[in-house]
Amino acid sequence: MIEQNDGDERVPAVVLDYLPHGRADDDRPQYQKPALTYALGVEEFRLFEVTLEEDVSLTITDRFDADRSNELVASVREIEFEDLSGAAQSELEHAIRDVVESNERRFVDFYSDAQPITLRLHQLNLLPGVGKKLRNNILEQRKRKPFESFDDVEDRVSGFHNPKEVLVERILEEIREDDLKYRTFVRVEEQQQ
Repeated sequence: MIEQNDGDERVPAVVLDYLPHGRADDDRPQYQKPALTYALGVEEFRLFEVTLEEDVSLTITDRFDADRSNELVASVREIEFEDLSGAAQSELEHAIRDVVESNERRFVDFYSDAQPITLRLHQLNLLPGVGKKLRNNILEQRKRKPFESFDDVEDRVSGFHNPKEVLVERILEEIREDDLKYRTFVRVEEQQQ
């Protein structure tokens, strides 16, 4: 488990699940359990458990600032994928897709700007289904001119289908897997001992 966000930074997030009566494993009487939400950070794809102030109601896909500067928020705790509720885990892929679609320029720029990680490994090779040949096709096309949209990537790179879904799949993998050596989209806080 990761310590609470100190509130110094604005953290735009999207609601994955809303529990008006708190967690089921909280043994306190219902009237003492605060409402909470599980949320996905929009910029770094971090996961949060956010305890809300009284009389706050959120719905899945609502966007809000998951930080202490927001008067709706009582506390924020960064969590791992396994700590999410089942409903939040089910909603995660849809939320990631929505973030990627609503920030298309940011993610298309990844295809135009991705760099080598080592002499033998490129950021593009971290994407599901992207091997040496496809990577080289992407690199060749972006030399001619930067990509304009996901459709442009798909049209110009022979054999590359649905580049948006490829990114969604990679982001989901980075969130779910604890032991990945390289992360491109998800920022993970170092665990404190």
